[in-house]
Amino acid sequence: MAIATGNSGIVKLVTDTDGKASNDGTNADTSATVAEVRSFTINEEAGTVDSTSMGSTSRSYLATQKTGSVSLECYWDSTDAAQDDLDVSSAIEFEIYPNGVGTGKKYTGVGFVTNKSISVSFDGMVEASFEIQANGDIIESAA
Repeated sequence: MAIATGNSGIVKLVTDTDGKASNDGTNADTSATVAEVRSFTINEEAGTVDSTSMGSTSRSYLATQKTGSVSLECYWDSTDAAQDDLDVSSAIEFEIYPNGVGTGKKYTGVGFVTNKSISVSFDGMVEASFEIQANGDIIESAA
């Protein structure tokens, strides 16, 4: 089993520059790396429905729809175009590389920014956190 440290992780946001779907084959979209990322979490889960019938001694379940989300923790950088794109309600296309670009796996998807928080303390860095609710699957593939 391969293990890795987290210091190579990269989060990219894809900016729609041509108004076409990202899989149209003539896509002119560009991606920008989110600056000052300290940590991120990719969360995927599936709902369940109880399928137990009378007479059963144990409950049984069936999987239903999946959902996913991404959370980012960053040092706030007001000059970073990618952080600036993470406004609440914004539609976002993301690419996440836990081990860096070209290594291991990548996770891609589209979603909406559901939370943006900026926190400041007198003795620390200005920090930002963002939550993205996936709209559809978060796709795992080779980086």
